[in-house]
Parts: sequence; C-alpha cells; structure tokens
Amino acid sequence: MKRKPIKTKIPEIVNYWFSRIDESDFSVDAAEAHERCWRCGCKRNLERCHIVPDSLGGKDEPANLVLLCARCHAENPNVTDPEIMWDWLKAYKVPFYDTLWSILGLKEYRFIYKRSFFEDLAALGISDPEERNREMRDIKRIVYRQATVHFGQPYFNTATVAELYRMQLKELARKLGKTLTQDDSSEGISGKMPWWLET
Repeated sequence: MKRKPIKTKIPEIVNYWFSRIDESDFSVDAAEAHERCWRCGCKRNLERCHIVPDSLGGKDEPANLVLLCARCHAENPNVTDPEIMWDWLKAYKVPFYDTLWSILGLKEYRFIYKRSFFEDLAALGISDPEERNREMRDIKRIVYRQATVHFGQPYFNTATVAELYRMQLKELARKLGKTLTQDDSSEGISGKMPWWLET
C-alpha cells in the first residue's frame, strides 16, 4: 500500500510545538526550528517525522510531527509511545549548533580505544586548548583528505569521525616524534568484561 504524502506544513509543526515545549531542552531554538534539525541542530533540509509512526497509526497532524534532517530521521525511534521521541531528542541536546556529530565521534573514539581523545592528546603533551587548536588545524586538513563517505551517504558516519580523530593524533605524534600507545588487549582473553556488558 502506497503511503500518503504528509500534508501538515513545516510552519504548522514549529508553531504547534514551540508554543508548548521549552526550547532550552533541545538542540534548536524556536527562531531556527524551521531550518535546523531538532536533534542535531544542523542546518539541513528538514523532513517531517512522525512521532508515532504512520505505520503504527500515527496521524498527519502537528501534534504528531517533528522536524529532522534525513540522517536523524533514519535514526529516530519508531514506537507508539510519544514520550520516547521527546526523551530521545532531549538526550542529544548540544550546547552549540553543528557539534553533535563531532561529539558522537568522540564517544565512538572512547568506545573503540577505551580512553578519550583528550586523554590521548594529553599523553602527547598537548593539554592547552589554544595549543591543541594550533597543532590540529593543519593536521585536520591533511587527514580529512584521507577519508570518504559510504556510497549513497552525504556525510561521514560516526566510526569515520572517530577514526579521523585517531588519524589526527597519529599524525601529531609523528610530527612531535612521539609514539601513540595503543591498548591491544582483547576482551574475554584478558579477563575483562566483554564490551557489550560494560556499563
């Protein structure tokens, strides 16, 4: 069965929600809610996303729609409990626009390497933010030329962002004549708890 196009307009959704919610709980403020994704805060083409999915009986009305970029729309929860959408949106609140994907890349980095990017940077002797920015500016340009997106995707996925951070550290270590250590112990063999059970 072919799905009907959504008839509710973007201004109707913005006007409905931003007269009812506290914008300080989200990654976007009311003045830009018509052009920035309500999850990541990036300025993108927005899609009207059902809170309760159409396939589960969700209606085409402002009370059941939020505005997300295609990337966030693909990741949003698809359940009948409308509170879940709001929990999800609030959980991803970021203090500055266009930072969510970098933050998620840093979390992925920690997940992969069991320590933060900033701990590894400090281990190389760089802890001052100004020095860090100065050192990383040129390296970032070099490293970003060594990555690409998956076919059909217009953005770096979270794993690629994490590994771009790692590649920047490796390049900085090389430049400084230092070695970036890597913990290569594997869960299960070393007696550590498997990653999927860690809290």
